Amino acid sequence: MLYQQVLQQIFKDIQPLLGQGKVADYIPALAKIDPSKFGMSIHTVSGEKFSIGDAKENFSIQSISKIYTLVLAMAQDNVSIWDRVGREPSGSKFNSLVQLEYESGIPRNPFINAGAHVITDIVNSSYDSPKSAILSLVHKLSQNLTINYDQQVASSEQETGNRNYAMCYFMKSFGNIKNDVYKVLDTYFHQCALAMNCIDLSKSLLFLANEGVMPSTGENIISKKNSDRLNALMLTCGMYDAVGDFAYRIGLPAKSGVGGGIVAIVPGEMSIAVWSPGLSTSGNSLLGTKALELFVNYTGKTIF
Repeated sequence: MLYQQVLQQIFKDIQPLLGQGKVADYIPALAKIDPSKFGMSIHTVSGEKFSIGDAKENFSIQSISKIYTLVLAMAQDNVSIWDRVGREPSGSKFNSLVQLEYESGIPRNPFINAGAHVITDIVNSSYDSPKSAILSLVHKLSQNLTINYDQQVASSEQETGNRNYAMCYFMKSFGNIKNDVYKVLDTYFHQCALAMNCIDLSKSLLFLANEGVMPSTGENIISKKNSDRLNALMLTCGMYDAVGDFAYRIGLPAKSGVGGGIVAIVPGEMSIAVWSPGLSTSGNSLLGTKALELFVNYTGKTIF
């Protein structure tokens, strides 16, 4: 299939929609991002790559980073994790405090903020330098050693992340956060502040399309079973409270971030990264979602 032509057609189709949605202005460092930006990149397990638009421009990947920390946590202990975090869609906002109250501090899944705090807590317990461990994993997966944390974004989140502090302290009161809250959230804010572009992002998560193995090196990142499970979690929990609509319209495992990025996986074939900063009310990229829907419509690539 001529994927470059598909990307060019998608780029043409979305032009009238550029600038729609609202940037994540509650994080001051993201408030000034141009909402008309758009980039898209594909990496296939057979070694092909395609891109369009602003695919080489770095952006804050935000909650997409939760995939990397979950991979690190699963590599340590894939059993006890699920005593502390659920595997169900939340049905609530990604930063909701409501469910934690009546579910005794156990987050619904690892991709909402509270669940990611628990996963980051596990990473903090497992690695002497958790921020270095996350960055090392990203460097290996993307094969780009220049990727780094955006310190301005990390500082901005630390200064304004009161709800994250509230959630983390609340879970600590139930014994579900083991480390110092400030240390856990320092790691969390930095992982969210990873600055990557669509090309590096799609390449870094290609192992999820290849049964847990990096196609370029043959290295096993996670087992096939855990790769399947991670894809399942992305399908059911990766798009916040719009996950059902995304599965209905697009039908691919995916993870979004409020920086405007979305990564989608076609198992056995490819990973796709798209970036457009304008968000829906659910916190997902409006144009990114539309672009992925167009991709599925043009190619028929869906798991259903």
